[in-house]
Amino acid sequence: MIQVGRSVAEALAAGRPVVALETSIVAQGLPPPHNLRAAFGSEDAIRAAGAVPATVAVLAGRLKVGLERDELEALAADETAVKVSARDLGWAVAGGRSGATTVAATARAAHLAGIRFFATGGIGGVHRGNVDDVSADLEEIARAPVAVFCAGAKMILDLSRTFERLETLGVPVLGYGTDEFPAFYTARSGLRLGARVDDPDAAAAALRAHWELGGRGALVAVPPPAELPGAEGLVGQAVAEVGAVEGPGLTPRLLARIADLSGGRSLEVNVELVVNNARTAAACAVAFAA
Repeated sequence: MIQVGRSVAEALAAGRPVVALETSIVAQGLPPPHNLRAAFGSEDAIRAAGAVPATVAVLAGRLKVGLERDELEALAADETAVKVSARDLGWAVAGGRSGATTVAATARAAHLAGIRFFATGGIGGVHRGNVDDVSADLEEIARAPVAVFCAGAKMILDLSRTFERLETLGVPVLGYGTDEFPAFYTARSGLRLGARVDDPDAAAAALRAHWELGGRGALVAVPPPAELPGAEGLVGQAVAEVGAVEGPGLTPRLLARIADLSGGRSLEVNVELVVNNARTAAACAVAFAA
């Protein structure tokens, strides 16, 4: 049921650093051409740092860890590709479906394949105005012994409650060169972090100790390299306008509206931070392997 790409399998067998990547950003999160710019840019950044990218998706009923370029391009063009969270993996595989994996599904796939490092844009969390609407990302990160590198949680969420939920689940949040939890489109959220690492060696040492002491998932919060001007106001307007949309369609609708309101600037910020997170994850994976 799980197929590991050749380059990824060879790297894992040799103990070389590998970084997992999700594909929901390709099929649902970003419009073309930004989706493939983010995907290929992340893979290139990982290779340049000395690690091997392992992009994850479900392809015709196979959970594939380590997509080839043509497979990634085909997924981006597939309008029938479903959004696959952790709960959907069995159904999608058994049904011969093709789909893009979320943070939750990718974290599980990475763990099953023996990959410790995973880069994404921003994680899901507790939605604004509905504390019962909580992304599966949080529970899955808490279960899988994988380090998730991200620019915090998406700003469209209730960041304070998301941060509190991570604490409740026992997920350590390491600020990479920051004392504050990033808010995806901006480096500042007002939420102070209790743990900080300032370079790949420090991050690798903290993660190794976390896992050796019985810890499981961890979050490494990386400030975005560029910020979206007026982000909070744009997000607030988008949340008010999109209104009562629920379920898996909510986040794509909100991100699309923010892109409209920002004149496309949010898309550029999104691509830049995704690639930066991949680069950072790869540098830390290299330090960990060394």
